[in-house]
Amino acid sequence: MATSRDRLGTLEAEGSSGRQGYSGVEVVLSSDPATPAPLCPHGPTLLFVKVNQGKEETRRFYACSACRDRKDCNFFLWEDEKLSGARLAAREAHNRSCQPPLSRSQCVERYLKFIELPLSQRKFCQSCQQLLLPDDEEKHHEHHQVVGDVSITQLKRPSKLLYPLENKKTNAQYLFADRSCLFLVDLLSNLGFRRVLCVGTPRLHELIRLKESGDTKSNIRSLLLDIDFRYSQFYMEDSFCHYNMFNHHFFDGKVDYDNHALYKHGKTGRKQSPVRIFTNIPPNKIILPIEEGYRFCPLCQRYVSLENQHCEHCNSCTSKDGRKWNHCFLCKKCVKPSWIHCSICNHCALPDHSCKGPKDGCFICGELDHKRSACPNISTSKKVNKAVRKQKQRKSNKMKMETTKGQSMNHTSATRKKKRRERTHQYLCS
Repeated sequence: MATSRDRLGTLEAEGSSGRQGYSGVEVVLSSDPATPAPLCPHGPTLLFVKVNQGKEETRRFYACSACRDRKDCNFFLWEDEKLSGARLAAREAHNRSCQPPLSRSQCVERYLKFIELPLSQRKFCQSCQQLLLPDDEEKHHEHHQVVGDVSITQLKRPSKLLYPLENKKTNAQYLFADRSCLFLVDLLSNLGFRRVLCVGTPRLHELIRLKESGDTKSNIRSLLLDIDFRYSQFYMEDSFCHYNMFNHHFFDGKVDYDNHALYKHGKTGRKQSPVRIFTNIPPNKIILPIEEGYRFCPLCQRYVSLENQHCEHCNSCTSKDGRKWNHCFLCKKCVKPSWIHCSICNHCALPDHSCKGPKDGCFICGELDHKRSACPNISTSKKVNKAVRKQKQRKSNKMKMETTKGQSMNHTSATRKKKRRERTHQYLCS
């Protein structure tokens, strides 16, 4: 089920601060819900448009909502392109072939059978990332890495059995550390929450369920929504849904991660995670641990990092990454400690930045007081772009006609030569 599409939003920029121009890809959120988007293996696709600063809008196209790399999902369709029945059937067949091998109900049925097995028969194939029933063992016996004696405790922590998917352009599956999850679970419990929806956070889901089963006083329930279908073999239907958060499609503190080189607690992690908690809970009720390097700011009425000093000019603890930021009186705001004020750009930036980098503003007219989607010249730009496309189409059709005419003339000439040779051959033979 797709969300309502009634505005333009920026999806991904493809520019560089060292280049004069700026280009990007925008997702077009159509106001017409009656026109459904075509489907790829990851659900409804999104409508995109490539934009360049100072140039008109280019041709719009549909592409995958979940994968940024065409190697992971090669779906591509021009918005105005019409497909034949054969191509539509081939696409539907391809989408079906990319779906999980088992349905949701089949996974639940296998899970119920698996937990009834004795410990010695409970096995997990690490090569296929699949729980094995006795009838499956023969298929996975050779050249597969199989783990035996899978306990109920291990079944309750599937994120420790499954290999994390670490493709940053498709599945950036970096798992929260237990210390971070336990903090969140205790926070939710102390604030009296009873229902938690975990979107793409399988480890938090696991610990909530463990607390529910181990603590008789706890009645917190959790539902996991995740695009990784492998979790469907470990949960009943009321605990997990195969879900794509980018298109809202259902298929049938200080946070750190266990398996991320940078965002990890301790000496091996070079910096802490930039993940933030977005909530409508009053900030003063989210008590962050002092032993982790937090302090309570009485002016901001929230917990902040020890290095995040309150700025009397901004009247706020302004740091966004935990470091102490410096107030720039020319910019009238706090900036990162590594930035300096540039008299050419008239704003703070890195010392080795390029002053010729792209400026904020409108892609169409270049004005700084509005964005491209609100430009008064956008209708004119679309008309010009449409006229240019029609002109190119006419040239293309003309070239095709000339090519066809030339091929036809060449064919006629060849036919005449062949007939002359045949008549000469008949004359000589007679």
